[in-house]
Amino acid sequence: MPQAPLTLRRWTRIEYDRLVDLGVFEGEPLELISGQLIVAEPKGAYHSSAVSTAEYALRAVLSSGWIVRTQLPVSLDDESEPEPDLAVVPGRPADYRHAHPERPVLAIEVADSSLHFDRQHKSSLYARAEIEDYWIVNLVDRVLEIYRDPGPDPSALYGWRYRSVTTLAPPAFVVPLAFASSRIAVADLLP
Repeated sequence: MPQAPLTLRRWTRIEYDRLVDLGVFEGEPLELISGQLIVAEPKGAYHSSAVSTAEYALRAVLSSGWIVRTQLPVSLDDESEPEPDLAVVPGRPADYRHAHPERPVLAIEVADSSLHFDRQHKSSLYARAEIEDYWIVNLVDRVLEIYRDPGPDPSALYGWRYRSVTTLAPPAFVVPLAFASSRIAVADLLP
């Protein structure tokens, strides 16, 4: 007897947020990526240390009126609510009591076992949301990958990709697009 093809149930951000508010996913490390619920990788000590290290370096260069959100949701579109390791957004924490921020000026993923996913899936997703500055703190190769200039590309996973990718290693410095007068040593982003 032939089997019917499987049907995937895609979720909207509104449905996902409603289920989160009801506590359905309590304690489960999930992200909504292009309508699919993705289980986030467990965070080991080295990964956690890297997130804290990068957060510390970012906070040191931010001016008043900007905050760093650590492993918290950003609402990109009607079907995506990822939780980047770090996101720089305008305002104060109280500004996001009723809704997650929508467009970080900088999204950062810290990657070891998630490196491929962050390069392919998250990169295309953030490009589709037109986030101008996306960085991967690549723990495997101990470098910083900088993704900029998002644009449509039908061959990309979510139809968009970054047209500029730069890799920097210590002792190089990086300048965030939204903070052109600030320099961060790549070494300060690595644990």
